[in-house]
Amino acid sequence: MISAKSHILSAVGCVSVLTLLVGCGGSSGSKSSSPGSNSQAVIVNSGPPGNGGYINGLFTTVTVCAPGTSTCQPISGVLVDTGSFGLRVLSSALTVSLAQQKDVNGNSVGECAPFANAITWGPVKTADVKIAGEAASAIPVQVIDPNFAVIPSGCSAKGTPQEDLMGLGANGILGVGTFIQDCGGACAVTGSSNPGFYYGCSGSSCHVIAESASKQVQNPVAFFAGDNNGVLVDLPAVPASTSTASGSLIFGIGTQSNNSLGSAQVLTVDPNTGTLTTTFKGQSYPGFIDSGSNAYFFLDSSKTGIATCPSPESAFYCPSSPAPLSAKNIGFNGAGNTVSFTIDNATQLFSNSGDTVFPTLGGTNPGFDWGLPFFFGLKVYTAIETRSTPGGPGPYWAY
Repeated sequence: MISAKSHILSAVGCVSVLTLLVGCGGSSGSKSSSPGSNSQAVIVNSGPPGNGGYINGLFTTVTVCAPGTSTCQPISGVLVDTGSFGLRVLSSALTVSLAQQKDVNGNSVGECAPFANAITWGPVKTADVKIAGEAASAIPVQVIDPNFAVIPSGCSAKGTPQEDLMGLGANGILGVGTFIQDCGGACAVTGSSNPGFYYGCSGSSCHVIAESASKQVQNPVAFFAGDNNGVLVDLPAVPASTSTASGSLIFGIGTQSNNSLGSAQVLTVDPNTGTLTTTFKGQSYPGFIDSGSNAYFFLDSSKTGIATCPSPESAFYCPSSPAPLSAKNIGFNGAGNTVSFTIDNATQLFSNSGDTVFPTLGGTNPGFDWGLPFFFGLKVYTAIETRSTPGGPGPYWAY
């Protein structure tokens, strides 16, 4: 069933990093598909050509098709993001014609997807989405397109538009986080409580609409025929900065021999906020595990005691020597574990010509965003809300 919970946006953006934390609702079971069909290659590198260079970006290829047809297009350079929900593709990277979603008045539906310091704007369209041997049929996706309509003032006030390859740093974002829709019940109501993600547009005029959960941009994994209860990101340990790192995005949790939970500890998340609790130096903060952010983003110098870098890298930390740290993650279920990590001088790291993989990169944020460096050397599971898994129902992270 679809609940009416509202999820707060919480994200960090640096070097074209976006993370969307909203969504809710949905229920389904999970079954396995044929062996080997659930694993997709991923790579950490500088991203698609022409993006200006990306650091700690986890990329893969997603195939987009006109629904029910063999008219398909593989799109490479799509950022894999466990902190957001749904597929978003740049119009400049898309050649397949997709059907435009309409509202009850026949107006074209657009979305303003807000992030902490940015937005993506463009029409909601319908596509078949294929990854590895899995497929989600006729689901809503966002096409990021500055030419769709004039960005409404209520949307532009939420952040800077990321509307092209240089701005986004990727050809799209594959949101495979813990929720099924990107807004849920909050966007399905009329009135002032609606957060204003979805718009009905006629010509250049757009107004906020109530968008039912089923018509919102959807997490594709939740609509696979099998292996639809979550994902596993499996990346190798990276002992020092390097040029690239390759791994796997594996669909399903406990559905096949390659996605068993094993000894991973399950940390459930708050079903309303999508966060767990991170304690650091005796204080508690909201935390989330997010492959779409390119660093450990946490607090500020007054709380960490670590100096930030001079401009233009002032969003990152620049300790005079490597800073060993630890923090404890605590799930909504009370389970917890301590994570040890090290932060190095970002300016010095970036001076390593040709390197795009930085396991010790950190930056500032009010809460704890366990970005891509957290994933190196771990098997990190993201379980989708309400779905049954061997570790209990989602939503949760496990590692």
